[in-house]
Amino acid sequence: MFTGIIETTGKVIKISSNGTNKTFWVASPISGHLKEDQSLSHNGVCLTVEKLEGDTHQVTAIEETLKKSNLGNWKEGDLINLERCLLVNGRIDGHIVQGHVDATAICTKIEQREGSWEFSFEFPKKFSHLVIEKGSIALNGISLTIFNVKKKALSVAIIPYTFEHTNIKALQIGDLVNIEFDMVGKYIARMGKSKG
Repeated sequence: MFTGIIETTGKVIKISSNGTNKTFWVASPISGHLKEDQSLSHNGVCLTVEKLEGDTHQVTAIEETLKKSNLGNWKEGDLINLERCLLVNGRIDGHIVQGHVDATAICTKIEQREGSWEFSFEFPKKFSHLVIEKGSIALNGISLTIFNVKKKALSVAIIPYTFEHTNIKALQIGDLVNIEFDMVGKYIARMGKSKG
């Protein structure tokens, strides 16, 4: 369980394939403080730390994860967002994020405002019932507030701190981001369907 408040960024330094799986080595300021078998959010995807070497750690993504996320597009040198799992004795500064990505969204517009940025995204229409004005969403693991909601599009505002401390600063139009819709909204939608 995560909060969507990114702790740091890491760099993908090595990628290998094993069957339909992909293994990634990531270098980061927190890699040396991790433990094997620990859950760690990588661009919003919960992965298990398998090996540690100095300031690097290894994780593996299975085929299902690669299909639903942007991990299959990662290249050596890519910057990714990292967040360690939630401590139960701490504050939840973002929102409850599971690290279970629902789909990917494509960046369609980036506008610099006076002191902030506005990013717009298009996502699969089948998830439109999970997106509400001023609701929460996780994009590449970042907890953000939604506005300008359309049938299959949304926008988010990025403050300077988030821009500087996450990989959103490297995002370009046409790039894919991992998207996790709000867990509470998913439960409510499921309950509504089961009553129908």
